This record gives sequence, C-alpha cells and structure tokens, in this order.
Amino acid sequence: MTESGNREGRRPGRMGAVEVMVGGRVQGVGYRNFAQRRALERRLTGYAVNLPDGRVKIRAEGDLEAIEQFVRDLGTGPPLARVERVEVSAIPFTGRYGDFGIRFSEGR
Repeated sequence: MTESGNREGRRPGRMGAVEVMVGGRVQGVGYRNFAQRRALERRLTGYAVNLPDGRVKIRAEGDLEAIEQFVRDLGTGPPLARVERVEVSAIPFTGRYGDFGIRFSEGR
C-alpha cells in the first residue's frame, strides 16, 4: 500500500458538500475542465455543468478544508475566464460520486 489517508499522523477531515454557481465569462473558456482538474487535485468528487443562462453549476463533495480551497480556485478560474460571481451553498453530503466529472446537461 503506497498511500493512506492516515499516513504521517494525518487524520481524515470532516466531510461536506457544496453547490457552487459561477457567473461571468465562464462558458467556452475551459472552466469546467479547470474545475475538474482542481477538484481531482484536491480529491473531491462531484461534477461541473454549463447552465443555459451562461453560468456553471458545480457540485463538490469531500474534505471540508479541500472544499474551501477549491472554492477559492473557482473564484480565479482559468486564464480566459472572467469570474464575476461565486455563490456557494452548503448541501448534504451524499457520498454518491466516485470521481469528479463534466456533465453536458443537468440530466443524469
């Protein structure tokens, strides 16, 4: 076994979930891919999806500290994005996602 959540005295953090609505110039600029990369780096699960109104909706689950860092990342976005609004809502943790994906519509 090469990796463990409890290695070197680290303890797993508290788990949580958020729904993030990001507005501005966030579609057509690689924003969902950026969100996916950052989420995977932080070991979060969930998804990112473009909405018809031009915003990106993100659902993220995992360690609360990692979620806080992730939300800060989302406020910056990739180089071509212009993030104007980031609205974060705490939602119930479900544990139902195996990874962090990109969706092409709100449907499953």
